[in-house]
Amino acid sequence: MARLFGTDGIRGVANADLTPELVFRVGRAAGAVLGSAGGAFLVGRDTRLSGPMLEAALAAGLCSVGASVALGGILPTPAVAFLARQAAACGVVISASHNPVEDNGVKLFGPDGFKLPDATEDAIEAALDRTDLARPTGTAMGAVRSLPDAESRYLAHLAALSHAPLTGMKIVVDCAFGAAVYIAPRLWAHLGATVIAIHAEPDGARINVACGSTHLEPLRAAVRGHGADLGLAHDGDADRVLAVDERGHEVAGDALLGICAVDRHHRGRLAAGTVVATVMSNVGLEQALTASGIRLDRTRVGDRYVLERMRELGATLGGEQSGHLIFLDHTTTGDGLVTAIELTNVMTRSGRRLSELRAGIPRYPQVLVNVPVRARDGVTDDPQVARAVAAAEARLATRGRILVRPSGTEPLVRVMVEAEHQGEAEDLAADIAAVIAALHGATS
Repeated sequence: MARLFGTDGIRGVANADLTPELVFRVGRAAGAVLGSAGGAFLVGRDTRLSGPMLEAALAAGLCSVGASVALGGILPTPAVAFLARQAAACGVVISASHNPVEDNGVKLFGPDGFKLPDATEDAIEAALDRTDLARPTGTAMGAVRSLPDAESRYLAHLAALSHAPLTGMKIVVDCAFGAAVYIAPRLWAHLGATVIAIHAEPDGARINVACGSTHLEPLRAAVRGHGADLGLAHDGDADRVLAVDERGHEVAGDALLGICAVDRHHRGRLAAGTVVATVMSNVGLEQALTASGIRLDRTRVGDRYVLERMRELGATLGGEQSGHLIFLDHTTTGDGLVTAIELTNVMTRSGRRLSELRAGIPRYPQVLVNVPVRARDGVTDDPQVARAVAAAEARLATRGRILVRPSGTEPLVRVMVEAEHQGEAEDLAADIAAVIAALHGATS
């Protein structure tokens, strides 16, 4: 049986895979396993249509084992992590992040604000079908209450991170019809900026649809149309952000990471002199960091692996191309709003436009080819494949990077090539893919 918890909690199609019955059982199991942490749970959600249904099921499950529940309403994922830590409670987020409208999910945080370790998730999963879990009655049952000041408390935390008023700055923010719809426009207005908010209604039928961090065209057009200094695009639960500069050009997660890292390093504020990113981060980021005397440490793809490595190294800055950045001195998980504040801090401190800052972090053309294979295990150990990769690396020398890895979920081997020129990257990727297909292809 497949593990219920993935790399970012439990996800599925709401009312099909992720049913109210399942979420009720998750609530009971989580309440029983995590009850020793204080028996209190803070719950937030994004705007999805299925959110209230699953929130009710979760709260019922928690209360049925005696846990108390505070409902924060529509909140970004990192807000729940922050508030849970402040209240020494466990946090639960009902969201599927950047996934389509029909999906939803359940993410859990411990009272320390961090996502649960695998062993704790496994214990919750093992408790789903237990029949001996508590069934308190009367005053021993858990109670549900609302937390009306949840957003304001988080807003105060965010505002305190800004180093200067943003008077005179014009910001377009794309809220993706998701969890940022209320707090993001409030934040930038509170800091003094002129705010143009788009896709800023709590419309769960349109969350992430042709908007937000997965669809930047509306933001680019709005930035150009309004003559804005900066555009920011969140995903459904606002744990990530991508930016658009004043010319309407994308500033992706690698560039945001590099801009913030170089600024911190120059101010002597980059812990361990290290940035943690994944194997998919662009070689241009690595070269820019190396030129500034910063070490780049790479991990497997996934924010939980980035966070684990950061904690091992004592680093406080890490992230992914997707704009999921972690500032461990401010938060315990990826936070699109914290990232955006850190970016505006660099802009105001340096007096430079975002296009100038972006230019310091080059982005090499990247080509990704997915090769269908009979079996993905062992392909990268094949001597002939290894020779093909080595030959391509010799052609690139120091002018790019090659990564060949099996998919974690599909019968595919992914060939990624970065080079100074698009055509060269395409040719090298095609050469390696052809060798893999000839030796291990699904139809060979």
